[in-house]
Amino acid sequence: MKKLLSLLKSEKMRARFREIRYSLYVLKRNRLTYVSSLFVLFLIFIAIIGPFIVPYPEDAYGAVHPERAFKPPSFEHIFGTDDAGRDILSRVVIGTRISLSIGVIAIVLTILIGVPLGLIAGYMGGLIDEAIMRVTDMFLSLPPLLLALVFAAVMGLRGQSFNNVLVAIAIAWWPWYTRLVRGQVVSLKERPFVEAAHATGVGPLKIMFRHILPNCLTPILVQASLDFGSVILTAAGFSFLGLGAQPPTPEWGLMLSIGRYYFLNYWWLATFPGLAIFVTV
Repeated sequence: MKKLLSLLKSEKMRARFREIRYSLYVLKRNRLTYVSSLFVLFLIFIAIIGPFIVPYPEDAYGAVHPERAFKPPSFEHIFGTDDAGRDILSRVVIGTRISLSIGVIAIVLTILIGVPLGLIAGYMGGLIDEAIMRVTDMFLSLPPLLLALVFAAVMGLRGQSFNNVLVAIAIAWWPWYTRLVRGQVVSLKERPFVEAAHATGVGPLKIMFRHILPNCLTPILVQASLDFGSVILTAAGFSFLGLGAQPPTPEWGLMLSIGRYYFLNYWWLATFPGLAIFVTV
């Protein structure tokens, strides 16, 4: 019996390994996808080890060096220095972690709000479905960027912070996931495996989260990957407008906002944070 179980496990491992190899083969054949995937891995790598490899880690936050302010790009400071004499390369690299963290956390919050509502609306139907979808349509009738901006401005009356940006983005983006998941659930709940689970007495919550949700993960992940760049750009826009990160946080949008005042004489202050946003998004 033990030999049979070990054989089955080994067969499953081999099948899983074959699937991974085939996925990598398909990925390599599409050069654009392959290069994009490598770039994403590079960004994650920089976000993890960035604070440990930058030449001036103390410049990421409160350090001030008046004697080296506004120095142009050189071997000592590859991206130059800002108005406080801080190394821009160090701040841009460390800002990678901040921007990626904002994107991941905001997307997770959005999924935690939108996906359960979509599951409930699609599975329960009736008045519950109507109520959830009418609220969803109301949010979808407004541009998400404008909606997020309004919520961030209202919450910012008590002080600006990253939390305001995260909550504002989640509030603006959740309806898209609710509608996506609801459509998937409506088509899946009539499938034989769902009807069989219902016939055996399985509760609605278990059916929704154990039987239906796993079959909705692929479109959810695709939507999340498409929204990731938009979320980073939106967060940078909030910081640019003064609604997100506050000095001296090394956030790309905030660095771009400060650098615009000196752009005519000291172009590097805004150019390199702007390039970081452009390349990432």
